[in-house]
Amino acid sequence: MELIRVTNNKNSNVPVPPIKDNNFIIHPGTLQNLEIESSINQPLKFEQKPFIEANTQKVLLRELKNDCIIPVFSKDNEKTIAHQEFIDIAQDCVSTVFNHHQIDSPEIRVSHQIKGRIPDAIHKSAKDLLAHERTQYFERMAFVIRIPSITEDINGNKLSLIAGGVRAYNHENLYSKKSIEKFKFFIGFQNMVCCNLCVSTDGFSAEMRVRNYQELRSKILELIQGYSAEKHLEQMQQLPNYSLTEQQFAQLIGKSRLYHYLPKKEKMILPNFLLNDGQISTIAKDYYLDESFCRNEQGNINLWNVYNLFTSANKSSYIDTFLDRNSNAFEFTNGLKNAISGNSNHSWFLS
Repeated sequence: MELIRVTNNKNSNVPVPPIKDNNFIIHPGTLQNLEIESSINQPLKFEQKPFIEANTQKVLLRELKNDCIIPVFSKDNEKTIAHQEFIDIAQDCVSTVFNHHQIDSPEIRVSHQIKGRIPDAIHKSAKDLLAHERTQYFERMAFVIRIPSITEDINGNKLSLIAGGVRAYNHENLYSKKSIEKFKFFIGFQNMVCCNLCVSTDGFSAEMRVRNYQELRSKILELIQGYSAEKHLEQMQQLPNYSLTEQQFAQLIGKSRLYHYLPKKEKMILPNFLLNDGQISTIAKDYYLDESFCRNEQGNINLWNVYNLFTSANKSSYIDTFLDRNSNAFEFTNGLKNAISGNSNHSWFLS
């Protein structure tokens, strides 16, 4: 793989970080010794699928800025940190850390539209409202920012470095006074064959609690700089070396269904598994039908494919549970790897 430096065109007043071997930007605790492949002017080899589906729709950043109102805390009318502000802060952080790399525009998905109207249209019926008389915002928003100049290959699948976040107003008490606001943020990889996200606990914050823009920016930077891409990749590179037989996979599917109905005492001693029954059914179906990650001719399936069946099924999750389940899928698959080696309480799912 050819090593090449890619320059981001975005201007920045931040000092350029130190360079090692003229190939890669080095930050304490951040990405090191990864191969960097430029994707500029290379044709896209894979169909660009959404990173999440469920009941979401795609929007552009300018649509959030121009077409949506900003929710407030009702008791003091203090504004929330808006979706577009979260994305802008995340973009700035990613550009700061990776300012010598190509950075794509954010891909944004929203759900749970909250509709309203301006006061002048108070007496109109809904069907008679004009475009300028309608207001809206989206209760839930997820976005990803791809860094396509940093890639790796696992089991023939191209992975691209990616960062992103989730904001869900249903996790805030907007009927009270302004309080600490909660965000989810991650940095990890995206499998470009299927656009599934690969998120580990080391690169994921399930609840960033902040009071203002500065705290949000600081915590995002801290997470990015503390993420070990090498460790994450090493763990994923081991997965194709472990396989489940058809019988073990059937046990996994059956025990995963039973898991959600276990008595509380029994469930507490087992590893957490967050995918629901509908998603487990999707995994069972794709074991036979998925073009990229199905079983082989002998009925066996390696854990890399199992992991991607998990993350693919997770695309049906609502935005506010999506990242938690994605991160859990990675930890659970690693547990299955340890169970195959005979050293994990995940063995309950295979026995």
